[in-house]
Amino acid sequence: MGAIDPGDNIELRKAVKFVACANLAYFVIEFSVALSIGSVSLFADSVDFLEDASVNFLILLALGWSLQARSRLGMALAAILLVPGLATAWMAWEKFWAPVPPEPVALTLAGLGALAVNVTCAYILARFRHHSGSLTKAAFLSARNDAYANGAILVAGVVTMYWASGWPDLVVGIGIAVLNIGAANDVWKAARMDSRQAQT
Repeated sequence: MGAIDPGDNIELRKAVKFVACANLAYFVIEFSVALSIGSVSLFADSVDFLEDASVNFLILLALGWSLQARSRLGMALAAILLVPGLATAWMAWEKFWAPVPPEPVALTLAGLGALAVNVTCAYILARFRHHSGSLTKAAFLSARNDAYANGAILVAGVVTMYWASGWPDLVVGIGIAVLNIGAANDVWKAARMDSRQAQT
């Protein structure tokens, strides 16, 4: 896992660059929708898109680094993965006392668009998830977990159409935060493994 074949390295750079740009673009879209309809789950997911874009741009910079240096960045990325969870927890706490339902159609359509972006990114990154240790693992796990989260957002949107409550959106938002904490733990473990390998 310490070295990457030159041909794979070129393809990996192309894949990561595409994923970074796609995440940044959809962050702008989803964040705008989240604020306009007051959705906790969309807010959590949009911040996650921004985090994913940051992770992938950092990976582009670090692909030529040593295994030890990449392991240190991997540990930093594990901390970055916690940011969306903290932001969501704050918004969820504020909405907990008055769970106003978001507009269900906008919630569902935004979730569907996010699902399409994340499934595409996860598919592109799947072949590279064991390259460069914790770095590409971080990118793949983010895209995969986001796809799961988007499926839950779609369910929340459909449920809200028939049950005018803010609770489905709130529960999904908290669930997304938990996913990010789990991904952060996985990336931390991978980074620690990279560090041990670099010392041997």
